[in-house]
Amino acid sequence: MGGKGWKEPFRLAAQADAFRSELLTAARRGEAFNATTGRPISWSRAQDTMSWYDFACKFVDMKWKGAAPKYRQDIARALTTATPAMYTTERGKPQDRALRSAMHRWGFNTKHREDAPEEAAAALRWLALNTKPVSALGEDPLLVRNLLDAAASLLDGQRAAANTVRKHRMLLSNALDYAVELKLLSENPFKSLKWKPPANTYEIDRRSVVNHAQAKALLAAVEAQEPSGRRLVAFFALMYYAALRPEEVVNLRQDNIMLPPQTNNPSAEETNDSTAAWGELHLRKAAPYSGREWTDTGAAREERALKHRAEGHSRTVPVSPHLVRILRIHLAEFGDGPGERLFYGVKGGELPFITYRRAWKAARRAALSAKEFASPLAARPYDLRHACVSTWLNAGVPAPQVAEWAGHSVDVLLRVYAKCVVGQDKVAKRRISDALKDDPAA
Repeated sequence: MGGKGWKEPFRLAAQADAFRSELLTAARRGEAFNATTGRPISWSRAQDTMSWYDFACKFVDMKWKGAAPKYRQDIARALTTATPAMYTTERGKPQDRALRSAMHRWGFNTKHREDAPEEAAAALRWLALNTKPVSALGEDPLLVRNLLDAAASLLDGQRAAANTVRKHRMLLSNALDYAVELKLLSENPFKSLKWKPPANTYEIDRRSVVNHAQAKALLAAVEAQEPSGRRLVAFFALMYYAALRPEEVVNLRQDNIMLPPQTNNPSAEETNDSTAAWGELHLRKAAPYSGREWTDTGAAREERALKHRAEGHSRTVPVSPHLVRILRIHLAEFGDGPGERLFYGVKGGELPFITYRRAWKAARRAALSAKEFASPLAARPYDLRHACVSTWLNAGVPAPQVAEWAGHSVDVLLRVYAKCVVGQDKVAKRRISDALKDDPAA
């Protein structure tokens, strides 16, 4: 079919011959064949509906073109987690690991589905034949509950993190809305399901936030590494001093940076003297890491609009004197790389994701004590961004201004960073006490 051969094993030759006769009969009648199963479409119609696996693939294909690579991955993960609830039998089932891999890497990936190796293709054929019809979700409330429970669970059966549960539930509900659109269901059964979403308690852990002395020690430890250390100092400094996300730093170009004119007093920048001039960053695009399998171009990163911003919108971030000095050094030593990006690999290619992750881990080990290394303190490069936002808030910068610089909404900013703002409770109590003092003139 389309140049691709399909195989189906049978215990008896007579069974195989009967199956072949049915295929030939359908072919002579000119019936269309299903590209996912290799079987006549009328065989699916005989079941009065589409199988869950065929529908899931159709949903992925519908979403693919307009979805960002990371969102494509999220859809694949949600469907992979939920699909076991729709199995019709255990007979002939491939191993769970093989099924999960086949679904996530091939079945629920529009770009690579047809390129699945034979073992994965066999697992996908089993899924096409052995998942319940979508219509069953409109008839069996318990099945709907099982589908949601599967999507909200880890592989060991334990409850997934609150954010994962919410995301998977939302994606499955979107899929079932699409099933209604295709007239496979009369209504979305999730909407009548009594379900309480888990409390979303995501806040920045204060233990992960470094102070300025710790940050400088970590940057020095990065610089000491070979061969990538010196070219990564500015990379991590942009997260700590300007609250950039890693995907924003990776995509930074020289025309995004506005540095003040060079002065005759370099020591002012060195000490962050008030006389030192500030610069600005003008961010327009980001390049999130998603993996080559999920991008249209086959690159590990795909350039996108800034997070939470419409296409064409930009963000301006101040560059402190400390960061001005670090950027001057980086620009003088390394200049531009491929695509005029500031940061690139030692061999001149795109900066690998694993390179800066390894560099950060090594820097933590070198700069922190054993106790600090085992703690959440700056466990991820992203924690440098959290430290910067916390510094701005604790310095008394108004929340709307911090939110604008960091690319957050004010609501998210205050909710996520609530525990990182220190010392404000004492100020607030003093103001309340002053307000409640008796007026001597009264």
